[in-house]
Formats: sequence, C-alpha cells, structure tokens
Amino acid sequence: MREPAFWHRPHAWQSLLLSPLSVLYGAIAAHRMAQSGLDAGVPVICVGNFHVGGAGKTPTVLALSVLLRELGEHPVVLSRGYGGRLAGPVAVDPAIHAAADVGDEPLMMAAHVPVVVSRHRAEGVGLAKTQGASVILMDDGFQNPSLTKDLALIVIDGARGLGNGRVFPAGPLRAPLPPQLARTDALIVVGSGAAGEAVAARVTAAGKPVFRAHLQPDPEVVAALAGRPLLAFAGIGDPQRFFRTLRASGLDVVGERAFPDHHPFSTDEIAALADKARHQGATLVTTQKDLARLRGHRILGRSDPVITAFPVTLQFSDPTALRSLVAHRLASARQRQPFALSAP
Repeated sequence: MREPAFWHRPHAWQSLLLSPLSVLYGAIAAHRMAQSGLDAGVPVICVGNFHVGGAGKTPTVLALSVLLRELGEHPVVLSRGYGGRLAGPVAVDPAIHAAADVGDEPLMMAAHVPVVVSRHRAEGVGLAKTQGASVILMDDGFQNPSLTKDLALIVIDGARGLGNGRVFPAGPLRAPLPPQLARTDALIVVGSGAAGEAVAARVTAAGKPVFRAHLQPDPEVVAALAGRPLLAFAGIGDPQRFFRTLRASGLDVVGERAFPDHHPFSTDEIAALADKARHQGATLVTTQKDLARLRGHRILGRSDPVITAFPVTLQFSDPTALRSLVAHRLASARQRQPFALSAP
C-alpha cells in the first residue's frame, strides 16, 4: 500500500474523521497483544515496527543473522511471506521459488540465511527447527501474539519516526503506543532525524536501550555506478529513503519513480522505465527487494533492460552493546526449563 500523506500531518482533518475507527482498531490490537503465545522450544528474536510500512526491518534481520552466527548460533528466519501465494510452512529455496510464491523479502533474505515462510507463524516453528534453528529470527510479527518472544527489537526510521503518532487508519501505528512500548526490549533507530529522536527519548525514559544504525551501500556497486546517470525506481515502504541513499553516496540520480510497497511490476511499467532510461542515457537502478520481485519477469529475459540492484547492509554504531544484549537474552531464554512446543 502507499501511505496517505495525512499520516505525516499532525492535525489533518482526515485523521480526526477516522479517530473513532482508530479507537476501535487500537483497542482490538492492544487486547490481542496481551494474549499468551506458544513457547517455540528455542529462543525467539522478533524484529518489528510500531507502525505499518517500511523502516529497515529486512536489513536489520540480515545484520542480526550475521551477529547470531558470530555467537555460534544457527538462525532461521520466520516470515509471514507477505505478497506470496504459499501459506506454508515452506522452506524458501531461491532455486525454485519466486517472489509470487513466498514474497519478495523472504526470497531476498534466503540468499543469505535459511528462511521459513508460514502464514500462521506458530505453524512454521517445527519446520524452522528441522532446518537446524538454534534461534528463530522473526521478520515482523511484533503485534502478533502467536509466539512468545524472548527479545523484541523495534526498528524505526530516524527521519520519519511515527508520523502523526495516531493508530491506523488515522495514522500509521499498528496499536496504541503505550502497550507497544511496554513489550519493547530495545529500539533500533536507522539514520538520523528529530522524529526518531523523539521516539528514542520515550524508549530511554522507559529504561530500554536504544541502538543507532545506518545503511551502508556496497562500495563496489557505488564505484561501478559512479559517474553514470541513474534512473532509480523502488516499490518499498519508503522509496524516498532509497533515493536519498543513492544521492548521499555521491551518485547522479537524474530521475526517480516511486511505487507502493511490494508493488507487482507490470511489463508495461518496466518497458516504460527502460524507454525513459534509454532516452536519458541512464542506468536503471533499484533495491535488492525490488529486483527479487522482478526475478523471472519475462521482460528481463531480453537483452534490454539491464537493471542494477543497489545492495545495502545495516551497520550499528555500537555492535558490541547489541551483541551483549542478544547473548544475555539467549542465555536467559535457555534457563527456562523445560523448553517445550506447548502453550504456557
């Protein structure tokens, strides 16, 4: 979906009009979050958002998978597989699955870490464990009570924060902020900005740690694109962040096209972008997530257009502190006896 502009205006009339629905939605969401979940039998780390839309969850999950391997763990990502047709549980295999099967984010992550897609997350636990999971790394699902979480990490974008701070549909919040804060173990702020600092202050006041991070482009790709005019396009939660990252890397973005998150590109749309790129003498560039969704698209089987992915990794300002928190929570989770695949 494409976020409505009024979600980022504090006193928009649309938000006021939708407030009664927000009260109802928020009450249901808060009640649902309070429910008990299944004990997975292995520690569960959840990477989530307070709000709908993108903030950097996928790069965070991938960065945590690296950190967990450094701790000697074998993480398996558990995802709902948004946008995919398979309800699962299914182990994602990039050799046989497409984004239409399992979703673009799981397909992209599966190139780096084992991923299980399950529409009902609790049903995916068994398959994740057969994949050798010593830790389940939940991609999203913070508000979903189906699994007990041993560590809940919330990701926000420093520039965007929480928009107008209202609950859906009057704003972007998935539930009222107080019950979400109560279940938050740590906050990860990606990039800088006053909006993110306001949220960080509330988390700090609640006695929870705040970690800072930034997106680091692949230096080889930056070098390869340097000096070339670029036509950038993206169908992610915040396309403008992608365009800003390109420009902050010193690249020459001569045009940009934003699509809704998880947008299913048509042949006509890609052909139009290719024609525009040829007219401008530009190179088409997009995100890894978008290219995963385009993989197998029949128009890419031709010699033209050539689309370059712009990979980024999440870098933490204090990785040692984050590693310490994760290790401590894993140890605490394993002290619970016995681990069992049964409701508490």
